[in-house]
Amino acid sequence: MPPKKTTAKRRIFVLDTNVLMHDPTAIFRFEEHDIFIPMTVLEELDAGKKGMSEAARNVRQVSRFLDELMANATQQQIDRGLELPPAKGMIGGKKPPRGRLFFQTRRLATGLPDNLPGHGADNAILANTAALQREYPKALVTLVSKDINLRIKASIIGVHAEDYYSDRTIEDADLLYTGIEELPANFWEKASRNLESWHEGGRSFYRVRGRSVARWAPNQFVYQTGDHGIEAIVRRIEGESAVLEVVRDYRRERHGIWGIAARNREQNFALNLLLDPEIDLVTILGPAGTGKTLLTLAAGLAQTLETNRFNEIIMTRVTIPLGEDIGFLPGTEEEKMEPWMGALMDNLEVLTQSQEGGSWGRAATNDLLRNRIKIRSLNFMRGRTFLNRYIILDEAQNLTPKQMKALVTRAGPGTKLVCLGNIAQIDSPYLSETTSGLTYVVNRFHGWSHYGHITLTRGERSRLADYASETL
Repeated sequence: MPPKKTTAKRRIFVLDTNVLMHDPTAIFRFEEHDIFIPMTVLEELDAGKKGMSEAARNVRQVSRFLDELMANATQQQIDRGLELPPAKGMIGGKKPPRGRLFFQTRRLATGLPDNLPGHGADNAILANTAALQREYPKALVTLVSKDINLRIKASIIGVHAEDYYSDRTIEDADLLYTGIEELPANFWEKASRNLESWHEGGRSFYRVRGRSVARWAPNQFVYQTGDHGIEAIVRRIEGESAVLEVVRDYRRERHGIWGIAARNREQNFALNLLLDPEIDLVTILGPAGTGKTLLTLAAGLAQTLETNRFNEIIMTRVTIPLGEDIGFLPGTEEEKMEPWMGALMDNLEVLTQSQEGGSWGRAATNDLLRNRIKIRSLNFMRGRTFLNRYIILDEAQNLTPKQMKALVTRAGPGTKLVCLGNIAQIDSPYLSETTSGLTYVVNRFHGWSHYGHITLTRGERSRLADYASETL
């Protein structure tokens, strides 16, 4: 059992089963503090190790971690607590842990209130936490659980409980990088002292200097409204100087992409990212109706069929239903995925409406597009390498950081990956705005010279959809 603490600064964290099932590296994330795992948690982990689900894989990984820690450990070492080494490849970059890992090696006096009925696993974990509080009053004993109801029950009976925060990529979703910044009104007055400008390859460039430049990131957009306004992308950051390139304007019909023109500033910025050959990864966030899928698909078709930059378009998404699951679907991989690809079909219909040749011409165009657009399932992505492909990942907010890493690492030479999603519309019951794989990618790739991000805010679907988004 944990030794008695002489100071309240040392803490003992009791881990619930769902924490380990959510993040197998959780035992390495509590820095200098001690961790206590009740026997009930080990029993639940054993029951959840079977299957091919993400939770089952995590349980098996936890078991391997525990097995490595207990290798050659004596009973006395287990009673004193196992030293926790830093985890290999741990996500989060925290300090190496110096705490100890303790297991429940004897029965603890429960002391639960009589008005708490039942003898379930949650009550057993509550009982162990309450017993540790009484046994070690000078230490702060905390129950860590992702189960909201269990934390409520703990608060009712006087047990200190917290959510698991170490998996959060960012503290608050409102702090997430947007990829765009409005320049102050006096920006050019201050920058004019050391301003340089030149033309190269038909494009206009500016080199600006100042303290505000240091917080910019490569491929971030800056703009200024007004008669002398500018819309530019940050190409390079060199200390307190930055090179800006004036963006292309795709809002005019004659500059449209596959018959689609940008309807606002943010959509124009998105098309600049999607058509830039130097950017390998693009993430686009935004609510429904902002044009994420339509712009991405139009840019993909233009680069696949017109400029032949890519061999084909691959589109995939997470298969999480909005309502009840409709059950087994017959057919091939592509046929099974078609019900999930309604957004693709809807946008393809919009993109082919402008094609000339009447119904026969549109039918021929649809056949051509189907030969160059492949629908794939995420379940079969592991181990694959995509060369010269334009990959569209829709509804990316429903992926975990681990799943997102597995997909991004599939990209081979010449491949561009576009991740679309709305972190305010997460369907997965185990993810939130701060723990989503999409948030994870935006936060981690921020600052890489071959990555671009934009957050779309203005809906362009219809006046009905816009009003519904605001009022419902």
